[in-house]
Amino acid sequence: MADRLKSRTQELTRAELEIMQILWERGSGFVNDILEALPEPKPAYNTVSTVVRILEKKGFVTHRAYGKSHEYSPLVDRDTYTQGFMSSVLNNFFGGSPSRMVSFLSSNKSISMEEADEIMKLLQK
Repeated sequence: MADRLKSRTQELTRAELEIMQILWERGSGFVNDILEALPEPKPAYNTVSTVVRILEKKGFVTHRAYGKSHEYSPLVDRDTYTQGFMSSVLNNFFGGSPSRMVSFLSSNKSISMEEADEIMKLLQK
């Protein structure tokens, strides 16, 4: 059980995240559904199938079998993953300090001062 929870806090690769975004949007899907939703140039069917099985092994998705076909569904919701990912960014790059992160973002003009103030108010709650 601890290994399964630990695996869910892993960062996803770009390809894994792209597939998870589709599953989060749709709720579930077969490999063909996922492939159809991917932008051009589309990867090979086997590539998508392999990435989905990796996501299942990591504990991010599960499947329901219909004969030889499998319908995949997320086990980890988007908010849970985002919270873990952002917590990791906060700890790894900003020493766990939300104010340092907001300072970094505002100094790089990624966010306005109004947005920074709003973020700080949210963090204080």
